[in-house]
Amino acid sequence: MEQPTGGTGPADVAGGAAESLDRPLPEGVRRKVVALVSDAFGGLTVGELPAQLRQYARFTPSRRAKFAGNAMAAALESDPVFRRRIGERIGQTQPELAGALESGAPPAAADPVDVAAAAYVLRPAGWVKLVAAAGEEVQRADAERADEETRHELERLREELAAARGQIRAETERLRAELDVSRKEAESLQRKLRSALSEVKRGEAALRRSGAETDVVRAEAAAQVSAAESESRRLKARLAEAETAVEAGRRAAREGRSVEDMRLRLLLDTVLDAAQGLRRELALPPSSIRPADSVDAVEPGRMSPKDIAARALSETDPALLDQLLALPQAHLIVDGYNVTKTGYPQMPLEKQRLRLLGGLSVLAAQTGAEMTCVFDGAELAAPVLLAPPRGVRVLFSRAGVTADELIRQLARAEPAGRPVVVVSTDREVADGVAKAGARPVASALLLKRLSRV
Repeated sequence: MEQPTGGTGPADVAGGAAESLDRPLPEGVRRKVVALVSDAFGGLTVGELPAQLRQYARFTPSRRAKFAGNAMAAALESDPVFRRRIGERIGQTQPELAGALESGAPPAAADPVDVAAAAYVLRPAGWVKLVAAAGEEVQRADAERADEETRHELERLREELAAARGQIRAETERLRAELDVSRKEAESLQRKLRSALSEVKRGEAALRRSGAETDVVRAEAAAQVSAAESESRRLKARLAEAETAVEAGRRAAREGRSVEDMRLRLLLDTVLDAAQGLRRELALPPSSIRPADSVDAVEPGRMSPKDIAARALSETDPALLDQLLALPQAHLIVDGYNVTKTGYPQMPLEKQRLRLLGGLSVLAAQTGAEMTCVFDGAELAAPVLLAPPRGVRVLFSRAGVTADELIRQLARAEPAGRPVVVVSTDREVADGVAKAGARPVASALLLKRLSRV
């Protein structure tokens, strides 16, 4: 910001005191001059303002001081009329200070900066000395303030230094304590290491002793094995001698057996006669059951589903299914979609189910066998409203359970020995039900049989 240097204006000549500053205004005096001009600025009309200041007429005093400080200082220095108008405004707002300056006796209690700023604007006789004195006072005050700040800063630094020294001492003590602890721990670890090394040496010595003892034991075991082999050979020789003696005894017994046989036959005849007399005495009926009758087996005319396969019928002959269903208490389990998608896959699922269930109903009426038809629930878009036909049980697998698993559960639920026939071409299903004792047949066999219904 340009510093006004003072000058000789018409007002100064008229007053008979053509004075000027030989140095720039002190910064504190200059800020005060700008504040006085900014406050007096609002009391002037736009026409009374210099042309370069009219654009700031509507600004607040603080904004004028911030944005128009240089322009107002320059106008105040170069335009005596503007300076006179500002002086008149100061005389109206601060009449006591203005009157004291005009009389040449500024008030002693007034702030030197305020006196210098007002003197710079009003330009009374001796105003240059007042400004210079204010500048010196400001510099002195600044110097005192700087000294005070320096003292405070020095005190703060001294306090920080003392605190740092205290921290260093405390840290040093802590590190010494930690060093002592570390030394003690190192000594303890060294003692433990020496102890561990001693243990290792003792363990190695014990291992060597164990190795020597093991060698001794092995030698003793080898000697015992040798002795046992010798004893075994001796016992084998004695066994051979005993066998020879037994054979000789047998020969001697056979030679004297005739007499003993006669005595045994006589005793046996006596027992048989006594038994016959006891039977007559008790009047026991003859027994029709023999031990062989208690053995569980399949007799002719009571064949199981697996026995049917031994007959001379093809696996695709519908007569094979008739024979299986003719067994007592036969149960036919049908993999529904496996059969329908084998026979008529082009039809909708609903019509596939109806066609298969209709054929099974007729087959159930003809054979009298129990029939269960299983469909996969995963194929359903919505619950099925279906009235099962007479003689046929209809089941759908639950969510997360396939129809194959449901069929295996049905086969495992039947008691062992009941004829169970499962219709499915799925090899995994066939193998699973076969393990449960059921007879798997192909879907084509059922389709051929239903075509005759």
